[in-house]
Amino acid sequence: MKVNQELLEILRCPACVKEKPGLLEQVREVWLVCTDCGRKYPIVEEIPVLLISEGERWRALPVEDLPVPPPRPE
Repeated sequence: MKVNQELLEILRCPACVKEKPGLLEQVREVWLVCTDCGRKYPIVEEIPVLLISEGERWRALPVEDLPVPPPRPE
């Protein structure tokens, strides 16, 4: 599931957006990764889950180890 390019240009990492660009890059089809801080946000049922707590939960996990499909947020 590819995020619409127009939407991807608008979306920003909620943890970084006040101080940095917070640009998000789509990886593994169902994840958005912040290019500034490395937080990883899942896309669940075609909806990006941009909760800071969710991004922090996956931050230390390497991109190649992210689960596909991602689990539902806790």
